[in-house]
Amino acid sequence: MLWAAGSPRRDILLSMNSDRSPPASAAAPAENASGVPTRSLALRVMTMPKDTNQYGTIFGGVILSIIDQAGFVRARQHGAHRWVTVAMDAVEFKQPVLLGDVVNAYATTVRSGRTSVTVQVDVEAERFTTGQTVSVTAARLVMVSVDAQGKSIPFSSPPTISE
Repeated sequence: MLWAAGSPRRDILLSMNSDRSPPASAAAPAENASGVPTRSLALRVMTMPKDTNQYGTIFGGVILSIIDQAGFVRARQHGAHRWVTVAMDAVEFKQPVLLGDVVNAYATTVRSGRTSVTVQVDVEAERFTTGQTVSVTAARLVMVSVDAQGKSIPFSSPPTISE
């Protein structure tokens, strides 16, 4: 399907494939003592019809899955291990995510232990029709590094996952 030049849908589709600057809130993240950026885009997903409920909005479970995956992406920056989610705090949805919206999950490491990291994930949606960005929800996850048997291991240990 083709859209006319200057139409909101065409501009949004073109911007999704361009090298546009990130939002000011995500630009040039600072680094913490371990050299990991304090906030970064962990995951970007375009919503599809299979993700919708009977009201035409995206299932909450789809967003929870995105949060979990973004937490893994962030934890993985701390070590090449298996990472599992052991806890997620309350998730309150502030705005619905609509069909065609692009969901951005930004992750920040807020605490680092010996075998676990606590990751803050902030979820925003870019509206398909306008390009406007709205805050959707946020959650904190505790991610634990584990060995092949599922036993927690220090994430500072040598990598347990190889290519």
